[in-house]
Amino acid sequence: MRLVTLATKSMLNRKASVLLTLFTIAISVMLLLSIERVRQEAKSSFSNTVSGTDLIVGARSGDIQLLLSSVFRIGHANNSVSWASYQDIKAQRGVSWAIPISLGDSHKGHAVLGTDSAYFTHFRYGKKQNLAFAAGRAFVNAQEVVLGSEVASKMHYRLGQQIVISHGMGNTSFHHHDDNPMTIVGILAPTGTPVDKTVHVPLAAIEAMHSQPKSAPRMIGKPKQSTDHDDTHEHNHSHDHGHADEHKHNGSHDHADEHGHNDDHGHTDEHNHGHEQPDTVAVAVPAPAHLHGDLIGEPKQITAFLMGLDSPLYTLQIRRNINNYKAEPLLAIMPGVTLRELWRMLGLVEKILLLFSGVVVLISLLGMLTTLLATLNQRRRELAILRSVGARPRHIFTLMSSEAILITAAGCALGIALFYALIALAQGTLQSQFGISLSISLLSHYELMLIGVIMAAGTLMGILPATRAYFYSLSDGMSIKL
Repeated sequence: MRLVTLATKSMLNRKASVLLTLFTIAISVMLLLSIERVRQEAKSSFSNTVSGTDLIVGARSGDIQLLLSSVFRIGHANNSVSWASYQDIKAQRGVSWAIPISLGDSHKGHAVLGTDSAYFTHFRYGKKQNLAFAAGRAFVNAQEVVLGSEVASKMHYRLGQQIVISHGMGNTSFHHHDDNPMTIVGILAPTGTPVDKTVHVPLAAIEAMHSQPKSAPRMIGKPKQSTDHDDTHEHNHSHDHGHADEHKHNGSHDHADEHGHNDDHGHTDEHNHGHEQPDTVAVAVPAPAHLHGDLIGEPKQITAFLMGLDSPLYTLQIRRNINNYKAEPLLAIMPGVTLRELWRMLGLVEKILLLFSGVVVLISLLGMLTTLLATLNQRRRELAILRSVGARPRHIFTLMSSEAILITAAGCALGIALFYALIALAQGTLQSQFGISLSISLLSHYELMLIGVIMAAGTLMGILPATRAYFYSLSDGMSIKL
């Protein structure tokens, strides 16, 4: 105990160099724990990009290719799934729900996903978390669109504005569906998944936008606008009262609306074809109880679909049936298994992160060793005085070792405190921007093991200067060297 007290006082006498070494170790410990925690949580979040989905079904290709195109919106599906096959598989025994997905369009570089209301009901992410709305609601007819949080914030969109979908994926498109503007009725809360970068529209809208050119837009259940309430009512009335009224509606209201659209967007067509209307007053769009249109229409094919089963026992059986489907070549994958396989392919990045954090810790410990060795020559007289008052060589060795252990322990304690402070500051940003959920929890067994390795390494680093001090003689410390 006396040697520990003496070591503490000795370090206080050299507080500048000791504090510098201590902070170096603390920062390295903070980086090591932070990288390890982010690595583990990123792996978990990556595996939970889509959760609660038992199977993803698409045209026969590769497991990872299907996963990237349907979940991450990366790449393109080579083929499609016929609507008849989707309905047939959906009706099979053991299938609880299915979410159709149609990809291929975009809006200013953001993927457009055609689906139906089941998407907002059954899609899960993270730890089986539901999709939530930051503003607005889900679409209820074919002229409404729901934006991911990143799309809305990046493009500065608000409820009530209209956007135009473009044909094809990517930032550049030469065909814009200007005749079918979509009204923003909902903005999803951040999820940290590809959902944030996606524009969600009904399947019926995809079908209408890809109908024959020069034909009237095939929109089902046009939403009410704040400036043309009477026109909307006329549309509902004509929709309910037969072909004659519908023909009258198409001959008058649609013609006027088409000209109105051209007048309103004549200027914006010169700027991204009316994709963005910053001067439009954003208004909340209530869900019209009497105006729920067909969200599906009559599609001939879709890109893929997600499936949830009544019991996990059905998973392998239904997957086998789909992979052997006779009507057309299909592929069913289990997203959890494929996500883990994809993460293993990215294992090099994980190893680089671990190597980087390990090198940082090693450099800090070498800095402590350098500091102890540099000050050892200056402390020869101090050590000689201790020997002259009765300290034995083993006492000198213990003293020097204790200093290294105390510096390492204090650096680890400060590093852990900085680690928790960093988590508290960064967890909100990591969740919203990258989907990485960091929780302030106790150190895991592996993290404690890392701290133990650092303590052991710090002790070993202190042995070298302690050994050199052990062999210093009394005469060496008391003699004057010129």
